[in-house]
Amino acid sequence: MNSVKNIFSIKDFENLSGIKAHTIRIWEKRYNILEPMRTDTNIRCYDIKNLQKLLNIVLLHNYGYKISKIAQLSPEEIPLKVKEIISSKSAKTHAIKSFKMAMMNFDHTLFFNTYEELLKDKTFKEVFNEVFIPLMEELGYLWQTDTISPAHEHFISYLIKQKLLSITEQIQSKPAIKTDRVYVLYLPLNEIHELGLMYLNYEFLDNGYQTIYLGESVPVESLIDLKNYFEKITFVSYLTVEPTADNLDEYIEKIEESLLKDTHHELILLGRLTSEINKSKLSDKTKVYNSISECVTSL
Repeated sequence: MNSVKNIFSIKDFENLSGIKAHTIRIWEKRYNILEPMRTDTNIRCYDIKNLQKLLNIVLLHNYGYKISKIAQLSPEEIPLKVKEIISSKSAKTHAIKSFKMAMMNFDHTLFFNTYEELLKDKTFKEVFNEVFIPLMEELGYLWQTDTISPAHEHFISYLIKQKLLSITEQIQSKPAIKTDRVYVLYLPLNEIHELGLMYLNYEFLDNGYQTIYLGESVPVESLIDLKNYFEKITFVSYLTVEPTADNLDEYIEKIEESLLKDTHHELILLGRLTSEINKSKLSDKTKVYNSISECVTSL
């Protein structure tokens, strides 16, 4: 699990490309589009070069090219055809493919070039919502199925964080123009997945609010000091893996009792684990959003 993957099974290819393993086998047998290696027990396996080729083939196939026609193209012609069809319509699909390859190859240059290309036609918000969020959701699945290693996930996450920090810094120096509340953003104890929270911090700042960003793994006790410092705080947390589903309702009850009771303060919760919350037990001071865009739209 901790080793960096550079040899892939056909199941890995199914997960990475979205094409069923059965279909990949047919394409391979009928059209000879890939060059698999074989293990000592004669099981197919593939290298990075084959992954790059398959992702390009899938993109062409998704845009109307028949697999029989793709098979007639030389290895040099396939990436050229991909470049020809890249347009505003296919930019998202192409960018996600390119970011995946940047991740698999630990390729900073490909990441930055793809990002800069996107910014020619899109705002940062559009890039984050249309490309980075779907990418990270997909990578979460790839990590869970052991298709990619933690090193791959950390590599791409850090590069996205760099971009978030850079653009956040640009607006952070401006004074807040909305003073009816302060947003305090934090992750629960042992929760370290902060990309979503970092983006929300950027959105709140960009909408003119003051924010206090506390980051990952913050115990509830550490928030109590803030309770009396501001008249109205909206605490914001993003729940991906912590607290566990069994402890979730108890955790929220503790926050409501420790931070919200007899105050004007509120709580906003987002993230995968919010589907496990017993919403009938929530006070009217706690709001749960199904997505970042839903939360931002409410501002």
